[in-house]
Amino acid sequence: MRAFVKVESGVNGIEPAEVAVPRIDDDELLVRVKAVGVGIHDSYFLPGDAKYPFPIGIEAAGVVEQVGSDVSGHRPGDRVAFVSSMQPKGGTWAEYAAVKAGSLIVPVPAGLDFVEAAAVPVAGNTVLRAVKALEAVPTGGSLFIAGGSGAIGTLAIQVARTRGWRVGASASERNHDHMLSLGAEAVVDYHDPTWPEQIRRWMPGGADAAMAVQPHTSADSLSVVRDGGKLITISGDVVAPERNVRVEMVPHDTDVRGELTQLMTEIAQNEKRVEIERVYPFEEAQAALAKVQTRHARGKLVLRLD
Repeated sequence: MRAFVKVESGVNGIEPAEVAVPRIDDDELLVRVKAVGVGIHDSYFLPGDAKYPFPIGIEAAGVVEQVGSDVSGHRPGDRVAFVSSMQPKGGTWAEYAAVKAGSLIVPVPAGLDFVEAAAVPVAGNTVLRAVKALEAVPTGGSLFIAGGSGAIGTLAIQVARTRGWRVGASASERNHDHMLSLGAEAVVDYHDPTWPEQIRRWMPGGADAAMAVQPHTSADSLSVVRDGGKLITISGDVVAPERNVRVEMVPHDTDVRGELTQLMTEIAQNEKRVEIERVYPFEEAQAALAKVQTRHARGKLVLRLD
């Protein structure tokens, strides 16, 4: 099968290759990949026991081809979107992927094509887990999102508005109108060193909570949260709490499969939008990876397989 692989450990870059279709175990599915969500971690989020050449990637959508004898709830022909990370048999940048039945797998609803479906699992899962950690924010409360124009930020704006929260967000100026169209009411340019002051003018006393999506934004985001509020550091920044503001990472053990399935349905019904900046043919996977690594994509980049 066609795949994009890391040739050996410690070597940067990926290359096209022909590799064997993975054989599934009793607790796995074999999925024929139709579209791949491109992520900044795809080329280095690899299992320690990876065998090279190793197909990269963690997110995709496609059709179930085979199911292991111990698998229930899935059958050949099912349309699914999934996250398959740290799988020694290889990732999603390939024509077929072996997926553990216990992985994050959700049905693709009617009306949602594979390209849109492949753009949702990682970003949607992250947003829904972060929102779950902010359940104490009341209806009418406020959320600031540092990095509102990417795949996570654009979904976070919409999910927060569904919760009845007022949303402020940062991004480059060219994306401001877009964020406003998604439901943000205060938008700031992160290039402007006065953006924290602008957010505090929007929400005197500070926002109830913040999500720091982009790296190196947590400290400034903390400064716009009210005393006793909460900051979720999606970026993984480490920042010391102050003023009784709780600082937490995304709770990765939270199960949001039901909410993610509902989000996919809402996208299929045009109640929410999945933002896709560009769809690349599979042959141009290297260009897509280079683009996402700039951290300047608006929404998601997706690879389409024939």
